[in-house]
Amino acid sequence: MKGGIRCDSLGLQLMTLLNIDSATTYSELVLKTMPPRAPRHQLVRSRLSLADEQFRERSVIVVQAPPGFGKTSLLGQWRREYLARGAAVAWVTADAGDDLQRFLHCLVMAVRSGCVRPAFGRLLLETQGTKPGEFEGITAWLAEVAQTSLDMVLVVDEAERLAPGNFAALSYLMHNTPPNLHVVVGARGGVDATIADLVDYGQALSLGADDLRFRLDETMALVRERCGEKIDADSAARLHEQTEGWPLGLQIMLAAVEKGGDLHVAMTSMAGKNGGNGEGFVGGLLANLAAKDVDFLVRISCVDLVHPDLCRALTGLETARDILVRLVRETPVFVVSDGSEWGRLHNLVRDALRGRLVNLPADERLELHRRAMHWLAEHGMIHEAARHAHEAGQHEIAYDLAEQCLYEAVTQGHQESVLRWLDLLPEAQLLERPRLRLAAAWALALSERHAEAESLVRDILEDQDADPSLRYECALIASGAAYYADQPDRCLALFQPWMGAPPPGQDPRLLQMHANRQAAMAILAGDPARARRYLQTVPHGDFGKRYSYGVRWGSFITGLSYLWEGQGVLGEEMLQPALGSADAELGRRAPFSCMTAALLAAAVYERDRIDEAAELLANRLDVLERVGIPETVLLGYRTAARIAAAKGVEHRALDLLEVLYAVGVARNLPRLCVASLGEQIRMHAGRFRSETCRALVQRIDDIVAGHDVSEGPIWRASLEVPRRLAHANTLIAAQDWSAAAEALANALPLVESAKLGRSRIEIMALRALALERAGRNGKPLLLEAMNLALTFSLSRTFVDAHPALADWVRRTAEEDGAGHRIQIARTARPLPERAAGAPRAVPSMVLTPKEREVLEHLARNLSNKEIAQAMEVGEETVKWHLKNLFGKLDAGTRKHVVRRAQLLGLLVGLE
Repeated sequence: MKGGIRCDSLGLQLMTLLNIDSATTYSELVLKTMPPRAPRHQLVRSRLSLADEQFRERSVIVVQAPPGFGKTSLLGQWRREYLARGAAVAWVTADAGDDLQRFLHCLVMAVRSGCVRPAFGRLLLETQGTKPGEFEGITAWLAEVAQTSLDMVLVVDEAERLAPGNFAALSYLMHNTPPNLHVVVGARGGVDATIADLVDYGQALSLGADDLRFRLDETMALVRERCGEKIDADSAARLHEQTEGWPLGLQIMLAAVEKGGDLHVAMTSMAGKNGGNGEGFVGGLLANLAAKDVDFLVRISCVDLVHPDLCRALTGLETARDILVRLVRETPVFVVSDGSEWGRLHNLVRDALRGRLVNLPADERLELHRRAMHWLAEHGMIHEAARHAHEAGQHEIAYDLAEQCLYEAVTQGHQESVLRWLDLLPEAQLLERPRLRLAAAWALALSERHAEAESLVRDILEDQDADPSLRYECALIASGAAYYADQPDRCLALFQPWMGAPPPGQDPRLLQMHANRQAAMAILAGDPARARRYLQTVPHGDFGKRYSYGVRWGSFITGLSYLWEGQGVLGEEMLQPALGSADAELGRRAPFSCMTAALLAAAVYERDRIDEAAELLANRLDVLERVGIPETVLLGYRTAARIAAAKGVEHRALDLLEVLYAVGVARNLPRLCVASLGEQIRMHAGRFRSETCRALVQRIDDIVAGHDVSEGPIWRASLEVPRRLAHANTLIAAQDWSAAAEALANALPLVESAKLGRSRIEIMALRALALERAGRNGKPLLLEAMNLALTFSLSRTFVDAHPALADWVRRTAEEDGAGHRIQIARTARPLPERAAGAPRAVPSMVLTPKEREVLEHLARNLSNKEIAQAMEVGEETVKWHLKNLFGKLDAGTRKHVVRRAQLLGLLVGLE
């Protein structure tokens, strides 16, 4: 025994070769060259897999992020991927020791242990001395690596702990890698500057915290894998938004759910909102910081965005920049972008810190807000300055600042912030400040409070002597409010005086809005192609942010026009980039983002991408029901209901449709009520529930009769199509096939007149089914519908229309061959259960093929004789291979060989 730790014979030999005089030191080196255990539920993210294009031909990969971002887990994933490719992987966990000789010993030990090369570095250590500040030893190590027959990978984790001399040695190593060596480095920071030249020449790749954050689809996949149906899509999306994709935050919350906890309780606790003086996870994180750092964070938490100079203004500390940089590097409480000094506090931390902020003396809090107001106003951040002015009690200044910025905010798509200000602005201030009045009118028009918007601009619209440009903008507001109120005829009447052209001299933003309004009216009139022509006439160019929001609406309306015609593929091509841009700049739950997501979800659902459609709608329906235009509310809830039905959860689908009906009642939108009832009828008709369908269709007739006289022709036509289809489905439920065929034939002209492409194909197919069941030949009509569905990639049209229709389409496609081949959607498949496989040796250059085969048999507890019989070789041959395995893996027993191979990633399937 030496130092309280037993050393085996090989360990003593290594200690001698490495000039190590302590068993404890040797053991430390062994531990630092052992890779970590793979996390049980690690999600392999394809964009971070070595197979991704960004990792090709990179000799150096650096991962930098604060704690909790999964750097070590990712390095472990890459280690297993490298092993699967046949590479040998040496692992080093860095320490703070400043001995360059020890660092070299660690590199040698890593190759010997991880690459199973016990003799590696023997000559190097016997003949090569390494003096501090010199890299002769590193050069010799690189030379010996180059001479090996291995494709080798060196992984260095926690590189920020290296002493300056050892860090310089690592930099030298990265800049002089031989062709058969790849280097992967994980650190909290400080490495990117070292490899900047390698990155410029395409030899290295640097990943940061933003790259490691989970994206929404990755969070959804992780939740499905770990929790199954315990967490629905909406909750998973809320979880993602609260944690902002922070890997450690996700792991903590999911672990709480797996233990039987409630997700909402876990989220509340983690955010520090559980009352008392305990602050959940955040409180524990802050407890590990110095008191002066916590005080610094509390004081800067009063602002939404942080900047070194702003922090100095708030705290009065000349060292504020250094403190901020250090906290960003060492803690996970900030969200920052690469190459920018701006950042913000993490959602999980900000609320907890603001909870502590309210405990500061009132005069200190007011002073913080005053300082923030002055700094932000001086730097042109008027909207943020206005909020702090109001918090500081300087209301007149706040109203002046709000008047400067809120109109710009609403024209850039931030109407939610304007609506929040409406609760703070006295009515007198609103009426006295014309620019504030217009901003409020725009924000109210694009929400469920559209009636208030019209009241704000009515007097200007009625004043014939008012400025034409002002009256025109008020007409845009009023007609927009009518559009949100689902009053298309009134919308057209309000906008009719300016339908041909806006008043002369308008800026590009209003010209884009004018074309958007013309296009929307054309769609309602049943001419989606003309809508796109209107949008093509708008002048294009870089006119700034105020213009970009109108352009987004143009893309939205174009996408809607394609969906109206049943052209889902073209709609997706238009909406996908628009949604990506809106999510990034406005936020995922911004009204425009949610409306665009509803259209895109409907498009991808029709192509049977059910999980993708669910992800698009997750945690967005509540926003849609408040501020979505009627078409997006209808599409959003109908798609969500069909997703639930496709997954076999019919009760959830019916519940969503009932919510859609309630939204229609609350917002006085009868079309939503009719759509909800019509969709319920379609679902019940698929199971021939005739009495239920009769009751529901009677409710539709009552709604239409109650509003028919007071509304215009466009509105009545929009309700007549779903009403006729509901009647036809009711006849199908009663299996009155002849009457159903006639009802569908009567509905077809209306659908064709409105250019509703998908509905036309659905009605054609249902009529073909009704004709066939009535004893007439419906197959020619079915074949035409199938051909159209194939053209427009409508995979779910037939299966959603009626199960019997879907079965008939499948049979017809099989009977008629390739001429009418069509992909018929199926319900979403459940996640496959994980099955424990047999032990399998990973292909690698570390072990020979025969050694891998012996290792697999050894893992199955076979004797030498049984292994020899299985391999059809003699027992002496088996003993020879076993001897090699014992030597390469530094093992003393057969069981030890198996465990060592498993630890090194050379054997899988024993979990």
